[in-house]
Amino acid sequence: MMKFVIWRTIMNALSQPKRKKQPIIENIVTKLKNKISPPQLITVVFFLLIWVGAILLNMPFSSSSGNSVGLLNALFTSVSAVCVNGLVVVDTGSVYSTTGQVIIMILIQIGGLGFMTLGVMVAILLGKKIGLRQRLIIQQTTQSTSAQGLVRLSLYMVLIVFVLESIATIILTIHWQGEMGFGTALYYALFHSISSFNNAGFALWPDGLSQFVGDPVVNFTIIILFVVGGLGYIVIVDILRKRSWRKLSLHSKVVLLASAILGLIGFVLLFLLESWNSATYGHLSLWERIMASIFQSFAPRSAGYNTIDIGSMLAVSQFVLIILMFIGAASGGTGGGIKTNTLVILILATITTFRGGGQIHAFQRKISLESVMRALAVVMSSLAFVLIVTFLLTLTENVAKDNFLAVLFEATSAFSTTGLSTGLTADLTPAGKIIVCITMFIGRLGPLTLAFALSQNKKTNKIGYPEDHILVG
Repeated sequence: MMKFVIWRTIMNALSQPKRKKQPIIENIVTKLKNKISPPQLITVVFFLLIWVGAILLNMPFSSSSGNSVGLLNALFTSVSAVCVNGLVVVDTGSVYSTTGQVIIMILIQIGGLGFMTLGVMVAILLGKKIGLRQRLIIQQTTQSTSAQGLVRLSLYMVLIVFVLESIATIILTIHWQGEMGFGTALYYALFHSISSFNNAGFALWPDGLSQFVGDPVVNFTIIILFVVGGLGYIVIVDILRKRSWRKLSLHSKVVLLASAILGLIGFVLLFLLESWNSATYGHLSLWERIMASIFQSFAPRSAGYNTIDIGSMLAVSQFVLIILMFIGAASGGTGGGIKTNTLVILILATITTFRGGGQIHAFQRKISLESVMRALAVVMSSLAFVLIVTFLLTLTENVAKDNFLAVLFEATSAFSTTGLSTGLTADLTPAGKIIVCITMFIGRLGPLTLAFALSQNKKTNKIGYPEDHILVG
């Protein structure tokens, strides 16, 4: 349908007589802008950005060896960076040159912050006015419920990113300079600060952050970055403005409480389960086990970093990570998944149903039925997509029957834009790489675009049908 609209617009523009004030190209662009909805425009821009990144990463200057890494590998890396995922088919630190790593850094920052937010900053610097269409696109990318105050929110977002990434870079530079030297420490600190805050999970070490498993400075700096990024800019701004639990919005309260509970549950489960696993915790001290459990309980929420070998974890621990990855971060954050607030809405709806029905509420606020239906649609579509991807990867990768959990882990990680892997990513076939690329792209845009689409173009059926019942349960 979209292709037909674009083709008809181009043909109409070409058939019109030339005008001095509005050239053909300008006429085409104007009509396309009016035809394409904000979700479609965001999808197109992300798609183009991915291919620009792929072309640049495929160039010889992006490789440490001076030879191209291959278009498919470059495309996979670009998709992973723009979609702030973190899955890699080649080692970022050794295969890509400094130029290639800087390109990846830029793609991560644009993908995490949002191209429209950066566009707002440029427009403001140039003194241009932000129109209604631009505000709608910002609303789409930030998951705001209102189109008011979005320009100010964009400015807050840029300021928050700059301040937090700068502070983290300074801390990590000071911490690493004795071992690496100031220049290398600064570069590594900047790269991992950007990757952490945007929940990308790209690391310049082949084993992730395993060498820092017991380092409190590295652990807590990275954790704070990806947790704050995962909470979402709306929550962060709400906290900075109101500075009181009572005054916070319902969305902020739900996100903060759900994130804390999920982090605590993940910590307890991983600490108890992996303490029996000599392959991961056997050589670690009590302090390192605690730090590893804290880190891995928050990392699956979309960060993508690891301080222990994920492939060596117990199957039950990997299943816990799959659940945490599927839930993901909060709406409007840099993470993926079905979102914590979506999960809370469904849990509250289920509890209310068990209690006999009535209003669904939280913190003395009523939750609309429309929100419940959106949450249900996001969860069901996400679950169906993960199962389909798992099915396809099982076919293309020809995995053994006892390794099915690794395929499910990979599919969930790609869709939730987490980036954790049990080791399957590096061995993906060309078909598997393409499937995972599509999964990362849809995982980044899918639930977000679906939620926006559900709130637009509401059509009320004028025909009333008699009510009937279907047996449930």
